[in-house]
Amino acid sequence: MNFRHRKKRNLEISITPMIDVVFLLLIFFMVTTTFNKNTALQITLPESGSKELVPRKLLVLSIDSTSQYYLNEQPLVDNKLSTLTRSLASVFKDKEQALVINADALAPYQAVVNALDIAGRVGFVQITFATQQAAEK
Repeated sequence: MNFRHRKKRNLEISITPMIDVVFLLLIFFMVTTTFNKNTALQITLPESGSKELVPRKLLVLSIDSTSQYYLNEQPLVDNKLSTLTRSLASVFKDKEQALVINADALAPYQAVVNALDIAGRVGFVQITFATQQAAEK
C-alpha cells in the first residue's frame, strides 16, 4: 500500500493584475473628471466712481554685461548677492509691487538667475523681464 502524503498545492491568487486595473481606472477617472469651482456666497462688488487706474511705481532692476546691478538706474555699491538682497528688501513694500528685470543680452545667465531668485525670496510676486522687439529684416 502506498500511504505517502501527497503534497498539497498551495493555491494563490495573484492580485497584481487587479491592482493594475484599479490604478488604471483611478487614473482614467481622475483625468476625465471636471471640477467646478462653486462659491457659496454670491457677492456683488462695488463699482468705482473714477475710471482712472492708480499708477503703480515699477521697480527696475538692470543687469549689464559685466554683471553689475542697477536699481532704478542707480548702480549698487558692488555686485555681491548680499548687497542686491539688502537693496531689494529696502525698497520692497507689498506683494502688489512689480519688479522689471532688464538684463543686457550679453549679461551672464547666472546673474539673471540670481536676481530672479533673490527677488522671489524678498517677496516679489509680480516679476517681469523687459525685452525689445526684434528688428524686422
